[in-house]
Amino acid sequence: MIIVLIGYMGSGKSTIGKELATALNYDFIDLDDYISDKEQITIPYLFKTKGEIYFRKKETEYLQTIIESSDNLVLALGGGTPCYGNNMDVLKRTSQLVSIYLKLSIPLLAERLFLEREERPLISYLNSKEDLIEFIGKHLFERSYYYSKAEFTLKTDDKTKPEILQSLLEYLI
Repeated sequence: MIIVLIGYMGSGKSTIGKELATALNYDFIDLDDYISDKEQITIPYLFKTKGEIYFRKKETEYLQTIIESSDNLVLALGGGTPCYGNNMDVLKRTSQLVSIYLKLSIPLLAERLFLEREERPLISYLNSKEDLIEFIGKHLFERSYYYSKAEFTLKTDDKTKPEILQSLLEYLI
């Protein structure tokens, strides 16, 4: 089985994904890290030098490669991955694949992302929390259509990491 975690940047996909993979004795892949390794360049630098369109094409290509060649895997997607090309449809059509949306509120996302915005190309230019909250709200509105296609949505606002992991394991097992 392939377990795909989707959600907005900062929602905990990588952090929880690693713990879930360990609990299930599965492999773990963060798609952004995978792309960075394959392209031999950081994601921010990739955006800066080759642009978002190039990145999204590579993202779709590598997603397809991973899905076709993997099993017993937890895969953390980038926040935009489900929203581009036909990525979400590919996930929905793939047998033995479960998609899970980790849903976190806008204020908590902004709190997490504000201090690390320099490392995130889409928000690196935002200089205030208010601007970041507005940006996240707009983005989530646009992306909610795709995120809502996940087979399972887990609201994580009031949950600790162990509680999130437990909820995921209960759903999966």
